[in-house]
Formats: sequence, C-alpha cells, structure tokens
Amino acid sequence: MTYKTSGTCSTKIDFDVTDGIVHNVKFTGGCSGNTQGVSALVEGMKVEDVISRLKGIRCGFRPTSCPDQLAKALESYKG
Repeated sequence: MTYKTSGTCSTKIDFDVTDGIVHNVKFTGGCSGNTQGVSALVEGMKVEDVISRLKGIRCGFRPTSCPDQLAKALESYKG
C-alpha cells in the first residue's frame, strides 16, 4: 500500500501487511537515518502495536511526524 503523508518532510510511505503483520516499510523523503530506523523497528510487528506505539509522536513544533504518519497510514489501511 502507498500512503501520501501530510505535514512531514517525507512525502509518502509504502508498506505491506500480511496477516496483520507490518513488512517492507519504506519512506520517501524525510530524515534517512530516522526513517530507516523506524522501518527496521516496526518490521514484523502487529499493525495494532505499531499504531499504539507511534500515534501522536510529534516532530518539533509540527503536530505530526514520520512515525505518526506511519500510524495514520496503518489506521487508513485498517479502515
């Protein structure tokens, strides 16, 4: 799935979900080290666990962040 981000330096997030498990998260743009780290940390986690850990994280004065956008993307996936 591809999710277009809003309010962050990254412009989109691509990811797969298989049987409720997150795989292959790839951010386009953003802080490379941080987005690679988030991707590695959530690999193999349950969708619900990723959402509960990342939802609401802010980046400086911004009301969202790349991790928060991933949580939103997974919420969108869940419907």
